[in-house]
Amino acid sequence: MIALFKTMQIIISVVLVLLILIQTKNAGLSSGLKNSFTAYRSLRGVEKAVFVLTAVLGVLLVANSFLLIKLS
Repeated sequence: MIALFKTMQIIISVVLVLLILIQTKNAGLSSGLKNSFTAYRSLRGVEKAVFVLTAVLGVLLVANSFLLIKLS
């Protein structure tokens, strides 16, 4: 059982890092093209899905960490 949670921890961590890197890359490109113009805009489409998935995986990572601490 612990081996399953440890494997899940690794998979969630890797996917979370990749999602964060994708968001950072997109933000850097869009801010570079807009120069210093900063206006609020809502997230749409794939950008919103990546944002929500990042938040969900962050919560799952923390919950899985607590489970691993409890089980060991």
